[in-house]
Parts: sequence; structure tokens; C-alpha cells
Amino acid sequence: MAYKIPLYVPFLGGNEKKYVNECLDSTWISSKGKFIKEFEDKFSEYIGVKYATAVSNGTTALHLALETLGITIGDEVIVPTFTYIASVSSILYCGATPVFADSLESTWQVDPEDVKKKITPKTKAIMVVHLYGQMCDMDAIMKIADEHNLFVIEDCAEAFGSRYKGKYAGTFGDISTFSFYGNKTITTGEGGMVVSNDYYMYDKAYHLKMHGVSTVREYWHDVIGYNYRMTNICAAIGLAQLERADEIIKKKRAIADLYNKNLKGLPVTPHSEAKDTVHSFWMYSIMTESVKVRDALRKHLADNGVETRPTFYPVHTMPMFTHQYQKIKVAEEIAIRGMNLPSWPELSSEQVLEVCSVIRSFFAK
Repeated sequence: MAYKIPLYVPFLGGNEKKYVNECLDSTWISSKGKFIKEFEDKFSEYIGVKYATAVSNGTTALHLALETLGITIGDEVIVPTFTYIASVSSILYCGATPVFADSLESTWQVDPEDVKKKITPKTKAIMVVHLYGQMCDMDAIMKIADEHNLFVIEDCAEAFGSRYKGKYAGTFGDISTFSFYGNKTITTGEGGMVVSNDYYMYDKAYHLKMHGVSTVREYWHDVIGYNYRMTNICAAIGLAQLERADEIIKKKRAIADLYNKNLKGLPVTPHSEAKDTVHSFWMYSIMTESVKVRDALRKHLADNGVETRPTFYPVHTMPMFTHQYQKIKVAEEIAIRGMNLPSWPELSSEQVLEVCSVIRSFFAK
């Protein structure tokens, strides 16, 4: 179905074509070329972290991060159930066990108190997922990790440019990951990044992503690694996107402000900016009073040419986990009542107002 107002459109108004054409003209189109190192360096500089290595997508970034930490069979990783499946599947790739934590109704982020309850002698790491552009309570998470000697992995796929107490997402944990899929705040088409302030973690991640090839002997591999490299073309797009990152985030925050003003008084609850954070509003999201209202509102918007999408299903409710039945109440409620509205950077004020008008017409019925 072609929508009059789609959910998301990439913002490609900078040097993307120029840099990609430079790749084509130079013939450096694969995993070597100047744009890869330049993108990594500029990215780490932007968020304020020492080391960054570019990879093929956000899921491989997560897998690589977990492998770098040595997460393996018999280990447990605490992860919010309210997240995209990749956060959990990456844990399973390592043979480890995901342990699901609930969310906070106020922020939709992982509940630190529930994280505490889920710690066992097998727990090796906490994976926090900064959802929809909001950040988790990192003071509480880092305190728990320090007390129990646990690793912290930040899944920042949806939180590039988000901040907690002045620091960017991805700079708190032992190792952090980003996604640059086509609908992310900055995109490379497909791509990801693994970052850390620990040189040894960075070095191991880099080694693993390069097939485990020796640094001193050609075509000699000293570990079983992966082909998780980013291409020079993708990095070229990413560099162009990074050049306009502040502009993109400013536009998205202005869109969120306009939605907030024009949805005020309606029976919907916006996913708002929490205290001590800067919300990057990867997606502008709202919650309705029930799943019935949510689904009816989405149909009404679709009938009027507006694309939306539901929030993520809690992973513990999916078929591969239903054999270990559990109720995780807050996450389940957010999942069935939440939805995302159009929020790409070049969405015009007129389009935002049109979406709000359609929503108002639904509640006026």
C-alpha cells in the first residue's frame, strides 16, 4: 500500500552521492577504503568514545560485542523483553541464555529493580536497550553491574544522539552497539558500529570481525572469526550522514514538540523525554488506553493515508519462548497499547498537523 504520509524516509540531502561516487571512481567499494576509517574516527569523536569499529549491521554488532566479552554456553544475559528480536537472538547465537526483565511504564526502558531480581550466579552481563530514542537509567544500571561484577552492553540501535546526564548513548557500558539501517537516525543503508573505551575489547572485536586473520602472517587465522565488515560505500554514506547529525536530531526533536502540542488533550500518552535525558526521538511514539483502541486508530490512520506501526512484541511471548511461560506485565501493556507515528527528519509541519488532525477525527467519532 502506498501511503500519503509514510512512517519513515531516509534523510539523504548531504554528501552521500558525492562520497559514493568517489568510491566508485576509485574502485574501493568493498571492505577497504578511506571512508571506513574516517567514519569510525568521526563517529567515536562525535559520541565521545575512544574506539569504534564499523560492521555490516546492528545485529552483527550485537553478536560481535557478546563474543568479545566471551559470553558463551551456560552464561545468562539479562535483557529487556520489550525490545526488537535482534537484542535477544544475538545472545542465543553465543549459546547463552536470555533472562527477560520488565520495563518502566514511565520511560518504556528496562526496569533496574527487575534487573536486580533476575541476577543469578550464572549472570554475566546486562544488556540495556535504549528504545525509540529514550535512554535507560544508566546510573542505576551501572551501580547494579558494579555491585555484581557484571558486564554492561548498550544496544543503541535506536538511540544515536540520545544523552543521559550530558553523555551520549554508547559511552556508559563496557561495549556498545549501533545500527545504521535505512530507517535509523543516521543510516548507511545496512550497517552497524561496535564501540568501547577499552582498547583490548576494541582490538578483539576488530580481530573477530575480520575472519580472525593474523596481523603478522598473511592468510593465517588464529581464531574462528566472522565476516562482519562494513563496505567502503556504506561508510561513505555514513560519513555524509554524520556530517548532518546535529541537524537531523534537531529536526526530529522539533517534530516531536509539534506532535506534543497538537495531541495535547487527546486520550493518548506520548513517549516523553525523561529527566536528565535528551530524547533523540528516533520514532515518535504514543500509547493508547487499550489494544482495541490502538488497532482501531492505526486502521483509521491507514485509511487516511498515514502509515504507522505497532511497538515491539515482548520477546518472551514469541513462539520460541512460550514453553517457559511468564507474565511480564508492564512490557506486555506497552507492547499492545503503543504505536509509532511518522517522524522522519524532513516531515513537514503541515504533514505533522495532518496526522494530528486524523487522530483528532478518530477520537471525535
